[in-house]
Amino acid sequence: MKNIILIITDTFRYDNLGGKAERPVRTPELDRFAEERATSIERFYTGSFPTIPHRTDLASSILGWPHFGWRPIDMTVQNHIAGLLRQCGYATQLICDTAHLFNSRFHYSFDAAFQHRGQEGDKHLLHLNDPIERVMPFEKTRLSSWFRGHPLVDQHRWTNRYFRYEAETFAARTAATAIRWLEENWKAPPFFLWVDFFDPHEPWDPPEYLVRRYDPDYDGVPMIHPNYGYSTDYTAEELENLWAHYAAESELVDRYIGRILQKIDDLQLWDDTIVIITSDHGTSIGEHERTGKSNINRRDERFWPIYPEIGHVPFLIGGGDIKGGRSLDMIAQPIDILPTICDLAQVEVKPSQRFQGRSFAEAILNDEPAHRSYAVSGQYIAGNRVPRKATTPFLVTRRWGYTPIGAGGEPELYDLARDPLAENDVSGDNPDVIGEMHSLLLEHLRLHGATEDFMSLWGRP
Repeated sequence: MKNIILIITDTFRYDNLGGKAERPVRTPELDRFAEERATSIERFYTGSFPTIPHRTDLASSILGWPHFGWRPIDMTVQNHIAGLLRQCGYATQLICDTAHLFNSRFHYSFDAAFQHRGQEGDKHLLHLNDPIERVMPFEKTRLSSWFRGHPLVDQHRWTNRYFRYEAETFAARTAATAIRWLEENWKAPPFFLWVDFFDPHEPWDPPEYLVRRYDPDYDGVPMIHPNYGYSTDYTAEELENLWAHYAAESELVDRYIGRILQKIDDLQLWDDTIVIITSDHGTSIGEHERTGKSNINRRDERFWPIYPEIGHVPFLIGGGDIKGGRSLDMIAQPIDILPTICDLAQVEVKPSQRFQGRSFAEAILNDEPAHRSYAVSGQYIAGNRVPRKATTPFLVTRRWGYTPIGAGGEPELYDLARDPLAENDVSGDNPDVIGEMHSLLLEHLRLHGATEDFMSLWGRP
């Protein structure tokens, strides 16, 4: 049995890596990992959206979004990757700064779990003698989770004492804890280490000197949190600065994942360890005239499909017998990760629920990019109708991207081969393709046991 190290980030876009984006993000550590040690799965898409539903898919190999939404993992599935591996003799450890994992009881199945507190709205130590500063204009940020007259972005900066230095950032602290754990446990295989970085989830507050590398001339209020609504709420300069903060925080996460990879190298663990790096979803920063990942803006009445800047995520895997520097043009999803890990680590688990995902270990080892013919990303909706502002599913094949309910309520179709960020709707020219894609969506829901009531939400194209 091989060790397993799973590194998950939040809100890390696929096109951050390898200079793929029109506005490149610096990710030298992950790019080096891909070039030297890892195989990259190029068409990896989130399944159940967002944070906790995604991680439930991954931890259980059970697709959640047709059946349940954001709930504690022990209320939704019987499988848990840490519990399954622990039964096989693994020592299991969770290290994270993602507060949602503890709130959703992910830590229960681990031998040990550690959390750095204070991300987003996670208030752990009040210091009410110090005033809460107004960080951003209210009309340009997310107005929710109020505390003493201040929205989330103000609370986050105040809770974390307005840190200024790189060593104080969550990425640095979480990586340092993971590195110490490796130094203290590397001689006791097999182990399973899950490291979960909440960054680059907003608020995007890396040191401003890093932001200046992306936006050197901006002299306004730093834009560190999206409004989860219309991007037109920002001037062109403000929107660029919002992206610059995201890019700088993404670079910071890359830097500290690199520190962990360096420690794996120092300890000469590569031959006996499977290392996976992925993310739960991306974010919009101007694409489709929106910022954020879902519509919680009181002035925006649009539906929000899970367009590619949200649903398309990186997936890198290395170590063991996996060859480095390879790229597989293959479609896969989070429910496939657990069976793949088990095959590559040479461990036989006994799940309480049958895995719904399919291993792509052989595809990786044999360089054969045949796996899924399509992928669907979706969010659970309760009730008998799709409400306004809802997050709606997005289905991709090797060529097409399709949503049954687009921004204005009508089906949308995109030729992703020519239009990877789904910017030009071609539904009017391809009615037959829309019918085929909608049939695939319904097939997917039936395959995963969706009720007729849930399937009826999406109707006919």
